[in-house]
Amino acid sequence: MTWPLIIILILVIIGGLTFFYIQPKQQAKTESIYTDALNAMVRGDKRTALKHLRDVVKQDTNHVDAYLQMGDILREEGNALAAIKIHQSLTVRPNLKNDVKIHIHRSLALDYNQISQLAKARREVELLLKLDKKNLWANEFLLALFEKQQDWDKATQISKIIQKVKQLQDPTQIARFLVLKGMDKHEKGKVDEAIKTFDIAAKTDPNYEKTYLCLGDIYLVKRDLVKAIDNWEKYALLNPENGKMIYSKIEAALFDLGRFSEVEKFYERIVDKDPSNLSALTKLANVLEEKGEHNSALSLVEDALSKNQTSIHAHLMKLKLSVQVSKPNELSNHIDKIIQLLTSNNEK
Repeated sequence: MTWPLIIILILVIIGGLTFFYIQPKQQAKTESIYTDALNAMVRGDKRTALKHLRDVVKQDTNHVDAYLQMGDILREEGNALAAIKIHQSLTVRPNLKNDVKIHIHRSLALDYNQISQLAKARREVELLLKLDKKNLWANEFLLALFEKQQDWDKATQISKIIQKVKQLQDPTQIARFLVLKGMDKHEKGKVDEAIKTFDIAAKTDPNYEKTYLCLGDIYLVKRDLVKAIDNWEKYALLNPENGKMIYSKIEAALFDLGRFSEVEKFYERIVDKDPSNLSALTKLANVLEEKGEHNSALSLVEDALSKNQTSIHAHLMKLKLSVQVSKPNELSNHIDKIIQLLTSNNEK
């Protein structure tokens, strides 16, 4: 064997020894720094974490996880443009595993979203979904995006996908998007299309009360008072708290139709469904008083007070009904009670 060959062989052996002994030590040191960076992130010390991550990539330019974390921290610190540069540079790297690609696209979507480049954010999420179509985060991100853009058709579609992924049914969410879609159509003057959309919402979730409020309002515009009243009553029954806001609408529509007697029946239906509904109780008492049924009205209010002694509304109604039949000292005592309740409420 000639001397040149012997020298080459020696160099090869030295190189091999260097690779097997020195490289693992360097790699172990790099991973130790990366661990320190992760620990700093857990502590919330982003500045220290960023310093460690920069040290990692200086020693190992193939450490993709370190680059990902660097970009994410920069975005969280408000520097989305720098984060995009880092994350975008990772997309051209060969032989990346799917989970790494998913992380990259997710990070880029968040980067672009932070600077309101929604089209690019959506593109990254759609690329992610090509890798994992059931990815819950990606679908929920798209849902939020479509809600922000008021694209109710796509929001409905994505909502259905999310429910399949979660293995649950939420008809209320679908109905809500349909109602929002119907409201858009109404605003654009597409009244008949809006009604059809609201009808679909009512079939999707019969208990989503806002559907009936919208239908009532739109039938009022069409001067179909019968259907307006029918839908408003459904809303009032399903949402007792906010339903009281449309009592005057229902009364006005019934009077326009000449159906005066049905006002009393309407409030009776509300009270039967919700006996604690003081707004409906006092309205019913008013109707009875106007009919001359004073004792029935007073009895109704006293019954309400027996269930809720702190209701100022009911006390005022009783005072109103008692003016003509009670003695001055009784009225004075009742006024004192109301003042006491008002003072107590103001002190809370």
